[in-house]
Amino acid sequence: MPLEKFDCLVIGLGGMGSAALFELKKQGLNVMGIEQFSIPHDKGSSHGLSRIIRLAYFEHPSYIPLLKRSYTLWRELENESSEKLLLQTGSIDASLPDDRVFKGSLKSCLDYNLDHEILDGNSLTKKFPGYGLPKKFKAVYQPEGGILIPEKCITTFTNMAKKKGAIIKEGEKVLNLEKDPYGIKVTTNQKSYLAKKAVITAGSWTSELISEFHSILTPVRQVMGWFKPKKEEDFTKEVFPVFNLEVEEGHFYGFPSLDQTGLKIGKWQHRHEKTVPDQLRTDIDKEDEEVLRICLKHYFPKANGQLLNAKACMFTNTPDEHFLIHQSPSMPLLSASGFSGHGFKFCSVIGEIIGQLIIRGKTDYDIDLFSIRRFGR
Repeated sequence: MPLEKFDCLVIGLGGMGSAALFELKKQGLNVMGIEQFSIPHDKGSSHGLSRIIRLAYFEHPSYIPLLKRSYTLWRELENESSEKLLLQTGSIDASLPDDRVFKGSLKSCLDYNLDHEILDGNSLTKKFPGYGLPKKFKAVYQPEGGILIPEKCITTFTNMAKKKGAIIKEGEKVLNLEKDPYGIKVTTNQKSYLAKKAVITAGSWTSELISEFHSILTPVRQVMGWFKPKKEEDFTKEVFPVFNLEVEEGHFYGFPSLDQTGLKIGKWQHRHEKTVPDQLRTDIDKEDEEVLRICLKHYFPKANGQLLNAKACMFTNTPDEHFLIHQSPSMPLLSASGFSGHGFKFCSVIGEIIGQLIIRGKTDYDIDLFSIRRFGR
């Protein structure tokens, strides 16, 4: 029996893959998405009720044009699907005045003329009572920051792609890729397919399919905790912006309480605990909790209450924590990976970039920062 043929197969339907599938189908391609788990699932990097989106970006100026486009595409998806995906809360980037988070965020606001306000620790607490930073700290408040609902974003992308005619396979794991006269042959644990091109957006599982990435992509265990505030009204989305905070105890990030879920907080790279994708340790121990409480005790004492919930997920890091978008030189295979814990906000624009690269072989966006060449490959 002849194998089913497609213009493009998308392997992995988390945030990036679901966005790519939607974009490719929107552009009229005959596409299929393959997900080894369910859509959505809690085994990778795209779960946990909330993800930060912000225009002020200390990581690198190349991200700002992508963020501007990402906001536009998220709003377009909301309009087309009639789903609420992005909640505007404002964002805080805070640290000592000469440290990276404040300086980098302020520079991005000045370079790109972003609406912002500079606050010290005292004025920050006066404006947003849930914060308790010392006066010597400086913060950039950017009103367009907010929250994406990751599970809802993924299901919206996949549902909209399906409505347009995309085929979606759940519970099917890709085992092998090989070059074929048609383009590429994709073999799963159930059957094989042919496609002119394929996209890998498989997160921490990417290295299983592209062996050369083993030395570039490092999955690490990340833990998020939800803590009960003393006064819920100080931590709602109306009065508590999402935050990035650089302090001597580390780099922390957090979210307001959504419908009394509690203040959500994580420490960047948590305990630097490397993992294997199918062996992620999901139990939460006392040390995991204490890593997060250290920040609450000193900087958010009003939220240092009962641990209501905690979840483990994975970051898939590159050595420099910038993304990796790569076209294989040996077969028609494009991969997008290594989003290093700060990628979800870009899903909508990464989906568009993938669509342009698959259809036209080039993109309108500057993605040189994400080239494999920076690793000497």
